[in-house]
Amino acid sequence: MSLLYQIALTKVNGVGPVIGRHLLSHFGGAEGVFSSTKSELRGIQGLNSRVIEGLSDADVLKAAEKELHFIEKHHIEPLFWGDGAYPRRLAECTDAPLLLYYRGNADLNAPHMVSIVGTRNATAYGKSICADLIPALSAYNVTVVSGLAYGIDSYAHRNALNHDIPTVGVLGHGLDRIYPAANREMAAKMLDCGGLLTEFPSGTKPDRQNFPMRNRIIAGLADVTIVVEAAAKGGALITAELANSYSRDVCAFPGSLHQEFSEGSNYLIKTHRAHLITSAKDLQYLMNWEPASTQKPKQLQLPVSLSASQQRVYDMIHTARELSIDALSLQLRWPQSKLAVTLLELEMHGIVIALPGKVYRAT
Repeated sequence: MSLLYQIALTKVNGVGPVIGRHLLSHFGGAEGVFSSTKSELRGIQGLNSRVIEGLSDADVLKAAEKELHFIEKHHIEPLFWGDGAYPRRLAECTDAPLLLYYRGNADLNAPHMVSIVGTRNATAYGKSICADLIPALSAYNVTVVSGLAYGIDSYAHRNALNHDIPTVGVLGHGLDRIYPAANREMAAKMLDCGGLLTEFPSGTKPDRQNFPMRNRIIAGLADVTIVVEAAAKGGALITAELANSYSRDVCAFPGSLHQEFSEGSNYLIKTHRAHLITSAKDLQYLMNWEPASTQKPKQLQLPVSLSASQQRVYDMIHTARELSIDALSLQLRWPQSKLAVTLLELEMHGIVIALPGKVYRAT
């Protein structure tokens, strides 16, 4: 029953990630939101009349029932923000979707997630980068994320499939269709070695305005976004900018000064928005990844004197590998002032390190 209300919440006009999270926090869950009275809703700061009326509209629940039947029929996995299966990296982003629809078998919380983006007009140079880069990434147990579009996206997915690397396509439409149609066969293969992910319900067409929204998921899912080849304007640069805003690493391959589809990549490097890389080895060095064959289990040694609060915070960071102070504050429901003191204590113990962007990693 709670899933029905979770779906319904995303169908209310005016309810996006920020308002949705505020409502969930206030009422303790989606069902509580819909059980509330108009008087209670009017008491919430920032909630306009359109949202209040939408939460009382019977058609919203009818639409949610229809969507629920669709996902059950097609074995689609709903991932709601705050649930354990929701991609943890994406959950740290303030504009993460409340609900994702997923088909596939890839782990969306895999140890290493890499987004690869670029122009739809891939040149021989861009294709050769994909052909060299992606097989070399297999040594690091990566999952490749891209947008299933023409050009670099398609070459990234195809090369991953050819080398049995899990690859996830993030869609700008519902799971009742594949766009572009030329990628249908590849998308079917991705269900067996990767997956398809979208925030859009069934019936959503691949309209132009959906793709910038799709790009934030591509950026938010990954540890690092790699721009292979990009013009001065386009979705790849938007994705890179979003990744930077999430305090994620961005890399770009340099290109010819005279090539239109290297202008964007070169600009990112020139303006220090991206690290220059030329190979998987450069990426490995930047990310400090070890090849899977050389990784050894490490014995976890903790100070014996951790308080209950310190232990709770440490366990969350250790489980997630990295967490921002905002994500910790939301999950713990602690004020950041209290959390900052606890994080400083853990740093002094030497078991947590602070990274750029107020992100913390267990040592």
